[in-house]
Amino acid sequence: MASTLPTPSRSRFSVGILSVGIVVLVGLVAWAGWGGSKGSPADGQQAVAGEPDETKNGKKDRQDPPTEKNNETGDQRDPDAVAAPELEGGVGWLNTAGPIRLQDLRGKIVILDFWTLCCINCIHTLPDLAKLEKKYANQIVVIGVHTAKFENEKDSASIRKAILRYEISHPVVNDANQKIWRRYGIRSWPTLVMIDPEGNLVGGESGEGLYGIFDKVIDLQIKKHREKKTLNEKPLKFQLARFQENGSSPLFFPGKVLADEKSERLFIADSTHHRIVVTDLQGKMIAIAGNGEPGKEDGSFDKAGFNDPQGMALDGDKLYVADRKNNLIRLLDLKAQTVKTIAGTGLQGEDRFRGGSALKTGLNSPWDLCLKGNQLFIALAGHHQIWVLDLTKEILSRYAGNGREDIVDGSLAASSFAQPSGLTTDGTNLFVADSEVSAVRQVPLDGKSDVKTLVGEGLFDFGDEDGVGNRVRLQHALGVLYHDGLLYVADTYNSKIKVLDPAKRSCKTFLGGESDGWLAGPLFNEPGGLSYAHGKLYVADTNAHRIRVVDLKTKAVSTLNLSGVDAPKPATP
Repeated sequence: MASTLPTPSRSRFSVGILSVGIVVLVGLVAWAGWGGSKGSPADGQQAVAGEPDETKNGKKDRQDPPTEKNNETGDQRDPDAVAAPELEGGVGWLNTAGPIRLQDLRGKIVILDFWTLCCINCIHTLPDLAKLEKKYANQIVVIGVHTAKFENEKDSASIRKAILRYEISHPVVNDANQKIWRRYGIRSWPTLVMIDPEGNLVGGESGEGLYGIFDKVIDLQIKKHREKKTLNEKPLKFQLARFQENGSSPLFFPGKVLADEKSERLFIADSTHHRIVVTDLQGKMIAIAGNGEPGKEDGSFDKAGFNDPQGMALDGDKLYVADRKNNLIRLLDLKAQTVKTIAGTGLQGEDRFRGGSALKTGLNSPWDLCLKGNQLFIALAGHHQIWVLDLTKEILSRYAGNGREDIVDGSLAASSFAQPSGLTTDGTNLFVADSEVSAVRQVPLDGKSDVKTLVGEGLFDFGDEDGVGNRVRLQHALGVLYHDGLLYVADTYNSKIKVLDPAKRSCKTFLGGESDGWLAGPLFNEPGGLSYAHGKLYVADTNAHRIRVVDLKTKAVSTLNLSGVDAPKPATP
């Protein structure tokens, strides 16, 4: 495999084989009756997780899990005549009133989205699916097939929260035991499979950036089945989760939090309300930036738009925000109460190596920020890299990571990360919550020393184990905070806060995993961000829609009482 990745391409398709009982997607993809160039892995071999897919110009836009041998086989038939396997074997259905059979969807073009909620490439696929659902509202139905990577993701409650957080508008089946995954011969996240209105397989494709190819094939299918009179163009409605949990709370899936002792202010990324909430440290509202609707408009706080804002960094009265879904870095002038875009193009960046002018260089899911002098470090989860924005020169450049989704130590250029999602610093090093490898990494700020792993071993090495070094197991940690010689880690999928000594590489549970009283729920519910002020730890308790406050001496936990902060008013038509 190449040691560096060239500029990535967005998508590809190839001809494969469909067989009865199981879809054998050679090279993971197949288009029945619609030709294309061959893709990789060649000869039906599975790609190695974390290595580049070189026939796609090196872009690693999917993740390949360990596979089990599928014993279902059948005789090869004409691809046009292969019936799609039924959606049986799931442990629950979400975003709908009950189980759905493919038989129930006859007359509709069905797209199956095999995904897992942690995967950045799966997250990137969702807007494309939403565009298709809007354009072809009367002709297609999307069904999410959620096949978990992490143990926590097998829980239907966790998937339901992800459906709300990602604003998904189609049914999802929890394929916790991989039965549907194996029946369809799927090998990587994300993979999309199309089924025609008569219930036959059309084909499939893996990776992100597939809007164009699916748009073309849907159009062909519509024309074909209108002529055959087999297309049902009456829209279907589903009982969506957001009808029961609609974001009426003051916060809705807050992803990150930033406390500032000097100014006595607290900054909350109210992520799924698409805004930034500013309060004092007791929770009294000072200001709100963002109109509550997804958008990317600059301007006054009440007019500006954000889309899933995440990490923040503060410099006096300047607040920098990683506007994740917009692929932008925004600057909030806290005195003038204005928002300005300072980096990114608003489109998902593809080039993992060439930097340049900040407003002409694309970013890819910026998830967290860390400020050191005039250098703003950016956790680019979508590129699996750390980038840096020179605030004086207004130049973006890669700082660390070769772009492969993996865990590899070594020089800044040769090291590998896997969806870095949290940043903090002791002034000498960056510390990175490297979520997809459930690791905490140490990145030197001198520009010369090597990247080191403190805890974590691989894409499929996760769990909930205290200990030292390689014995430690986290589960998709999204947040990390340096304070007083220690690292506090938001061990997100374990719903715990852990404390890590970076010198000893020892890690132990600090809080979490137990109930907050016999009538209450757990202390935390997938926390995503941490900050510190005045002896207290502030926790973005994402799935519980709240900020938790932890006294570091007594370990007393309370919920921040927000005053003057209401949910955004629904947009008027």
